[in-house]
Amino acid sequence: MNSFRKLHTQNQPLIIGNIWDAQSALLFEKNGYQAVGTSSAAVASSLGYEDGEKIPFTELLKIVKNIQDKISIPLTVDIEKGYGSDNNQIINNIKELLILNISGINIEDSVSNSPKTLQSANDFCKTINAIKEYLIQIKSSLFVNVRTDAYIIGLNSPFKETLSRVKHYTNCGADGIFIPCITDEKETEHLVKSTHLPINVMCMPNLPDFDRLQKIGVKRISMGPFLYNNMIEKNQNTIQRINKDKNFSVLF
Repeated sequence: MNSFRKLHTQNQPLIIGNIWDAQSALLFEKNGYQAVGTSSAAVASSLGYEDGEKIPFTELLKIVKNIQDKISIPLTVDIEKGYGSDNNQIINNIKELLILNISGINIEDSVSNSPKTLQSANDFCKTINAIKEYLIQIKSSLFVNVRTDAYIIGLNSPFKETLSRVKHYTNCGADGIFIPCITDEKETEHLVKSTHLPINVMCMPNLPDFDRLQKIGVKRISMGPFLYNNMIEKNQNTIQRINKDKNFSVLF
């Protein structure tokens, strides 16, 4: 069991520091976080792109390499839906990431159409299967965290759809399940109990605190792009104050 995989079995939930560059990763490492993960939205925004695989994959690789060269804690990479039109291309992209010695990936079951829609669970399971078969073949312990997006899309019955997909993805080889935007404690607990895999939730205004999430069995907690968004908002306010006050006192 690699060190990153083992972090999903500890008593306390794994708190992922979501990052966009080497400096943000180093700040989390310096402050005792056990692992970091890229946020696709934060990385995109920091480089002037929109989210949704708008960054060329070669540019994402450069960002990941720079981060990985600077830190000693595990790094997991958000690859959105895989940056590929078919499973072969997705696996080729994962090969490129494995060269950088990353510890895990996030891959999601939604498609960035307008509006965002879910892939069929069966089709997405084929992608998970293909990835896992390749990783087994090369004896890689890469942690495949599968993101299911019924809540983030805002379906009318996200719990029912998510429960079905958690069972599908458990059976087709996922290592963990990521359910962004879920906040209801009872629904979260039900989903935790529906699988032996570690469940990952994400920062939201009404998310229960870490102690409550631990008690209901959540094993991984992410920040998403919200730390980055918070920093940008504060920077914008500071920039506006400098222009308004005609001095730099706000900086000191």
